[in-house]
Amino acid sequence: MSEAWYRWKDNKLFLRLKILPRSKGNEYAGPHGDQFKVKILAPPVDGKANSHLIKMLAKDFGVTRNAVTLVKGESSRDKLVCIDSPTRMPIDLEMQE
Repeated sequence: MSEAWYRWKDNKLFLRLKILPRSKGNEYAGPHGDQFKVKILAPPVDGKANSHLIKMLAKDFGVTRNAVTLVKGESSRDKLVCIDSPTRMPIDLEMQE
């Protein structure tokens, strides 16, 4: 069985994401093994995809952009993201603890 694509540590939510840049729209595409696929419009050029992802996650999880940290994967499509004290969960990402 593969590892979960999310985990909680104190009040921080860690997400293992597979980013699909240059998609037709921004959406949470669903679990993919030990990652969660996220489609974004932005191209993977000059950090645009990372900036777009952080802005999207901050809005959807109800936090400021400063509360979203890219822990691993700055130049990769496989990313580990930390969200500090999310105030809501996107409907597509409802999680059971």
